[in-house]
Amino acid sequence: MVQSTAQTSAPQTVAGQTFQGYLQSVGARARRESVSEATIARVLTGLTPNQRVIELDSAQPSRSTTPPPIAPYIAQHVGSSIIARGRSRYGELSSMLPAIERRYGVPAPVLFAIWGHETNYGSYVGDFDLARSLATLAWEGRRRALFEGELIALLKMVDQGVPTYRLKGSWAGAFGYPQFLPSVYLRLAVDGDGNGTRDIFTSPADTIASIANYFRDAGWRQGEPWGVRATVPAGFNANAYATKLAAPSCDRVHARHGQWKTVSEWRALGVIAQQPIGDSVLTSLFQPDGPGTSAYLLTGNYRVILQYNCSNYYALSVGLLADEIAR
Repeated sequence: MVQSTAQTSAPQTVAGQTFQGYLQSVGARARRESVSEATIARVLTGLTPNQRVIELDSAQPSRSTTPPPIAPYIAQHVGSSIIARGRSRYGELSSMLPAIERRYGVPAPVLFAIWGHETNYGSYVGDFDLARSLATLAWEGRRRALFEGELIALLKMVDQGVPTYRLKGSWAGAFGYPQFLPSVYLRLAVDGDGNGTRDIFTSPADTIASIANYFRDAGWRQGEPWGVRATVPAGFNANAYATKLAAPSCDRVHARHGQWKTVSEWRALGVIAQQPIGDSVLTSLFQPDGPGTSAYLLTGNYRVILQYNCSNYYALSVGLLADEIAR
């Protein structure tokens, strides 16, 4: 259950707009976007700001100039427990996976790694009231455009038949087994088991198919791995091959990757792939913890994982977990 943090007086943002006044403006926008009056009333009536959500948003860590080591994170998030659970769920659901792989072109172990990383295969999906959280974050104003759009999308979900009792999730508005935001649900959630609903709250088939649809939409290249482990010769000057490209998004993450070269071009420089990968595949050298530590040749599919969550810690752990599940 969501703990109540309602305040007796109507707090105001810096702009001076009360929470209830802000909800009226949200309702007006929802009407303009054809959300029904019944849904607006059902979802927005009685909402109060959640101070805990504001505290959690304000406590988000700043981006440091020097990221902490990635190896401890990998050890924690690609441990024996989550690997074993992933392999078990993979075996239980194996009969449905070939059809999903054929339709979307994304390997099932990658899909399971996302599911495992997001909610430990559905064991915890969050218990914050989504409407209240999104309304609070939008009203607070730091990222109003993002969260107001997600609140409107949540209203549209209810209009499309998603029951309000399902609307629980993270404090930042993500929900279900894959932790989609409402706008992502509207655009990319699919019915994987053919029962007429897009149930990413309880259905493994809908969950796996929806993640696969997300990855296909984001540009996953069928037949390529996310990346492979690599060896780098002693004294190799990685700075000489630093990227010169400016990424349109996730720039600080991509800035840590090397130039794009084919696997054969890296081999000519002494960087050797340790797993099967085609000679002509374009890859980027990544040594997250610096010279002398683990190295990887990353493909464009790694960047697809980054679109799910813009963090090298996240994307690398997903890739490595997928490899372990597939063993």
